[in-house]
Amino acid sequence: MKKWILAVLSLGLIISNASCTKKKKATTEAEKDAIVVRLEAEPPALDPSKQVDHVSMVPMQNLNEGLMALDKEMNPVPGLAERYEVNKDATEYTFYLRKGVKWSDGPELTAHDFEYAWKRMLDPKTAAEYSYFLYDLVNAEEYNTGKIKDPAKIGVKAIDKYTLKVNLRSSASYWLNIPAFVVAYPVRKDIIEKYGDQWTEAGNFPSVGPYKLTAWEHDSKIVMERNENYYGEKPSIRKVTLLIITEDATAVSLYESGKLDFFRKIPGQDTERFRKQGKVHDVPYLRGYYYAFNVDKKPFDDVKVRKAFALAVNRSVFPKILKGGEVPTSSWIPKGMFSYNADLGLKFDVEKAKALLAEAGYPKGMGFPRIDMAYDSRDYNKPVAEALQAMWKSSLGVQIDVVSMEWKVYLSKMRQDANQIYRLGWGADFPDPHNFMDLFLSKSGNNYTRWKNNQYDNLVRKASEELDRSKRKQLYDKAQKLLLEKDAVIIPLFNESLNYMVSDRVDQHFLNSMGDVFFKNFSLKK
Repeated sequence: MKKWILAVLSLGLIISNASCTKKKKATTEAEKDAIVVRLEAEPPALDPSKQVDHVSMVPMQNLNEGLMALDKEMNPVPGLAERYEVNKDATEYTFYLRKGVKWSDGPELTAHDFEYAWKRMLDPKTAAEYSYFLYDLVNAEEYNTGKIKDPAKIGVKAIDKYTLKVNLRSSASYWLNIPAFVVAYPVRKDIIEKYGDQWTEAGNFPSVGPYKLTAWEHDSKIVMERNENYYGEKPSIRKVTLLIITEDATAVSLYESGKLDFFRKIPGQDTERFRKQGKVHDVPYLRGYYYAFNVDKKPFDDVKVRKAFALAVNRSVFPKILKGGEVPTSSWIPKGMFSYNADLGLKFDVEKAKALLAEAGYPKGMGFPRIDMAYDSRDYNKPVAEALQAMWKSSLGVQIDVVSMEWKVYLSKMRQDANQIYRLGWGADFPDPHNFMDLFLSKSGNNYTRWKNNQYDNLVRKASEELDRSKRKQLYDKAQKLLLEKDAVIIPLFNESLNYMVSDRVDQHFLNSMGDVFFKNFSLKK
């Protein structure tokens, strides 16, 4: 009996081991064409109409696409549109969609999906911060601001299933870039009506891009898998897991232990070490890092105070602190982009800063109120805030209280009631200076400064319509002088650098100068 029992147990052990081996092998096979990627924060939204930040861009650009796309040289080329036509004065565009493009859940993509998406974004009820991106359309601004109520008057219309006609209120030198940006991606009316605010959750969200959304565990991870209905070449990587990792040190630890295949923006203290190992990949980056004032709040309602704070900033310290290849700049239009001008902006001048603060009624900082300076709580931002805090105390004699918040909370706070002084960055949504300059237009949903200047608005508008590059640059120079020098609304600190690392498993990889990550351009070693 004992021998029989032992024989049965042995057989069970063999079967169990064989089963485990098969499961292990199956798991290995399933994951060999998958990668794990760091996402720096929980995305506030995956709704194109409510897109506000660069974190959300990573999943959104892989789940969907636009009428146009940007090639590797950053030129707009046809995307979901097979071709397009433009009239002589560049005020009418006709897009002809590719036929047979299907959403991940089966229905065919149509021009009506674009018309619905753009009009939904402009609907005042949507409260889209990026609605101004579509203001070039006839009657778009009027509808978004409530001056007209009929969406049929907006300059976008599906002529038939595969033809979209767009009418602009005037020519716009940059406009073909707009249909390539996420805010102009198509969305489905039937899905939004069925699921309401839950339409972007996994299981509800339809994709027309190379990947589809299969899981979203909020504040933990997002999982995207190959969209078998994708019209283009299917991505070689079947599955991309986006781990939401807010701490840089955690990302580094996971990378070194082989649990992370890709992450952007290596912490400064680790950059040199990884660079020596040949792990670091650098990309020219069109992204500015700045502090801004809420001009409605004292004491920054006084331009002399704003100028004093700007003049007291020594930008040369930031590359030394961060060690990530940052480029100090007082210009808002970033280096590497048309119309960049290194001579613009208020330069470091402590004596002039002290004199202006005294003129404003605060000699040597006496009587200056305690103020809150806010930043979002990622490791990269803390040393910058602390450096500014020390500069302003040393040079101006003022005490600044530093407040940090989690990214989603921070964005919500900025929209509702921005702090007296706060940190933000801006990366190019499309490679043209208009994308940076229109951020501070009176009508911009991303202008948390509360600053409104009609002269600035007119200069930026004229520059956008001007096709002569030299004249266009002159207009942007004048507008930047207003923003940075005359009214001193923001303090540009540096152009951020973009570096990233991939694991040894990754063969092909590519990021453009806007930091866009398209995983269909990635592949793994065989």
